[in-house]
Amino acid sequence: MLTPAPSATKPDPQDLLAWYDRHRRELPWRARAGETADPYRVWLSEIMLQQTTVAAVKPFYLNFLERFPTVEALAGAPAEAVMQAWAGLGYYSRARNLHACAKAVVDRHGGEFPSTEPELLKLPGIGAYTAAAVAAIAFNERAAAVDGNVERVMSRVFMVEEPLPKSKPLIRSLTAELVPEDRPGDFAQAVMDLGATICTPKRPACALCPWMRPCQARATGLQEMFPKKQKKETGPLRRGAAFVVLRADDTILLRTRPPAGLLGGMAEPPTSDWLPDYEPSRAVLDAPIEARWQRLPGTVRHVFTHFPLELTVLFAKVAKGTPAPHDMRWTPRLHLHEEALPGAMKKVLVHALGDLPGAKKASDKQPAKGAAK
Repeated sequence: MLTPAPSATKPDPQDLLAWYDRHRRELPWRARAGETADPYRVWLSEIMLQQTTVAAVKPFYLNFLERFPTVEALAGAPAEAVMQAWAGLGYYSRARNLHACAKAVVDRHGGEFPSTEPELLKLPGIGAYTAAAVAAIAFNERAAAVDGNVERVMSRVFMVEEPLPKSKPLIRSLTAELVPEDRPGDFAQAVMDLGATICTPKRPACALCPWMRPCQARATGLQEMFPKKQKKETGPLRRGAAFVVLRADDTILLRTRPPAGLLGGMAEPPTSDWLPDYEPSRAVLDAPIEARWQRLPGTVRHVFTHFPLELTVLFAKVAKGTPAPHDMRWTPRLHLHEEALPGAMKKVLVHALGDLPGAKKASDKQPAKGAAK
């Protein structure tokens, strides 16, 4: 049987917009049809949605917005409060950049977000995608917002053979050609919705797609082969030790990580360095204080973007009044949920203490990582 030739028909943006008008998703940060989008809410949601699913973002977004309802409120908040509100969402450099960006909007622009891509790109933590998304959705600028969903849709529609990430400039160019003069914000959200609900990574519902006919990958029956991607290499396993100290007044020893780097500005029980050749049998030499240390059975594993981590957990009890080492502090166990603890460190504390008072149950948590928005 001969394979049909790819379709040369150019996809029509109006077909997509007509589909979007019927099937658009209702999202807490999305303006209703006919309403003007709030730039602060658009920007906040786009930062949260980077590398994170809609399901995971929704509860965080609503809680964050309640705590910081305006860009002025966010800019004026202490960094510790912002990191604590972000705890559990992952990719913590986003929270640091978010705070810096809010301050820049207030200091440089009087609390009003700039409306163009070039001006938005000058703000901390705003890259090409976020600038285009905010410009298109909040200000109706003709901008091509290309996220993972859009890359998948365009790779299939135009059957882009070059693998990601090298094909990013081409995909952006192809997307830009399709952005209509009218409703560019709706077009940006429509392509995202199409990728999230119809043109999914596996088993796309092509029969329901408004761009089924012009889709070149669909015409050849190879839609699930796109986008093509270069194999991602994961760094080697790193090991280390984490030290959980329980004082007799039911407080836990914590410290704040340096502001730059992995988990920057987040809280944690003291840990050793994380190294590929770390020797757990010598972990007690890295302990933050003198105590009768008990090595707990098992390990805590956590996978970061670039490497997996395995932590041996040591536990000790100390007397009331034991001073905290320099740059460390004692936090009441009942207040641990108020600390900006990342997921890896919550695992460490649960491993040692059994639970975290005030924390959500595992069944209430949403996955913090995914591809589809």
